[in-house]
Amino acid sequence: MATIDSVQADLYRVPLASALTDSTHGEMVDFELITVRVRDADGAEGLGYTYTVHAGGAAVHAMVQHYFADLLLGRDADEIERRWQDMWWLLHYGGRGGHVTSAISAVDIALWDLKGRRSGLPLWRLFGGYDPRVPVYAGGIDLELPLPELLAQADRFQDNGFRAIKMKVGRADLAEDVERVAAMRDHLGSTFPLMADANMKWTADQAVRAARALSDSDLFWLEEPTVPEDFTGHARVLHEGGVPVATGENLHTLDEFHRAMSESAVSFPEPDVSNCGGYTVFRKICALAEAHHLPVTSHGVHDLTVHALAAAPNRTYMEAHGFGLDAYLAQPLHIDDGHAVAPELPGHGVALDFDRLETLRA
Repeated sequence: MATIDSVQADLYRVPLASALTDSTHGEMVDFELITVRVRDADGAEGLGYTYTVHAGGAAVHAMVQHYFADLLLGRDADEIERRWQDMWWLLHYGGRGGHVTSAISAVDIALWDLKGRRSGLPLWRLFGGYDPRVPVYAGGIDLELPLPELLAQADRFQDNGFRAIKMKVGRADLAEDVERVAAMRDHLGSTFPLMADANMKWTADQAVRAARALSDSDLFWLEEPTVPEDFTGHARVLHEGGVPVATGENLHTLDEFHRAMSESAVSFPEPDVSNCGGYTVFRKICALAEAHHLPVTSHGVHDLTVHALAAAPNRTYMEAHGFGLDAYLAQPLHIDDGHAVAPELPGHGVALDFDRLETLRA
């Protein structure tokens, strides 16, 4: 039995190398990083983390430090499903998704990392293993980049080993989106996988119109064309717009993913392991997608996600997100000819430079 001896949560504000833009979050110059370290009575430690855009990180930090820590102390760290249920029901009245699920995710990831470290196995093997080489795309957050810079960024992505790219859409004038996507398609060639992400910008009617207008560019998928709660609208975009739909980064529970799949509202379920409930729920979403004969993709925290998708037979492209932590990692995720390679280190293998992060403490 691995008894939990301490739980430590920390909050940092991490600057981005350059300002990033999309249709709903506007300009982003930094993000909030919430880390969780769980130690057992033998001194072994597991690391988990989540993040927020613009605001809300202090709430996630407080949930872990002031509610979950006392709940977890003295409990068996190997009973991860039990610990997940304990956290869920402790804060269910004020939670059932949102910031609570992000807080649960960070703890859950730390518990799985601890289990992997204690067992000496990388998580993708502990999860059952499928293939450590996971197809990966570069997730551009680039709505306001001038077209020449957008195309130059695509070249840099390819130079760095990416063989699929996502760009942002959702400008005030749809004609500009169509022009930019067409230019990107011409630049990349007809067979290069190209995705577009609207970040919830449109109504369902607008999204159907946009999907039809973008049809000549042969998108691999159109992501978050409308607000995440509108499953009927997403189904309309998929069936009336004639383009595959990816969505899920703003869905925070297994039940929401079940609704999206059962209502034929998604082609590529897209969970974020840091806000859907951690590895415990991410893997259930992958299994649910497999039962619906759907390929699963991902959002965010690629250094952690690669293990879950390396164990999923129905995985498709994993996102390499713009909110990267490479500058604070001992060993950044390796990209090789269009694939992210899951490491063989015990646990998830992510080691953060906490001394350097200390200067960013929020």
